Amino acid sequence: QMRLVESGGGLVQAGASLRLSCVASGQFFRAYAWGWFRQAPGKEREFVAAVSWTGRDTYEADSVKGRFTISREDSKNTVYLQMESLKPEDTAVYYCAARGRYESEYYLATSYNHWGQGTQVTVSS
Repeated sequence: QMRLVESGGGLVQAGASLRLSCVASGQFFRAYAWGWFRQAPGKEREFVAAVSWTGRDTYEADSVKGRFTISREDSKNTVYLQMESLKPEDTAVYYCAARGRYESEYYLATSYNHWGQGTQVTVSS
């Protein structure tokens, strides 16, 4: 069973940057594609960004495009989410998740089999 642990969240002011990390235990990290989702209070979990199992393809939600960047470092079994120019509306619990490499619907939470416990990001105005 793969275990995912996120870190890097915190309380920042609008305009600041944060980098979230997600470390995966177990084998076969390279065989998975990865995604980040977030959930704000009273709202549904929403797609933020995804990276293919090869690392060659990345996808971002329109709300974060140009500000957030997803990347993976296979040698460290780690996925990152670099967040720039943070806004108060980015406040949420952020989750990383793993999906099978042939799952094409990267923006659907149901495509992902493994989830971390989440890390809180709070952006003050």
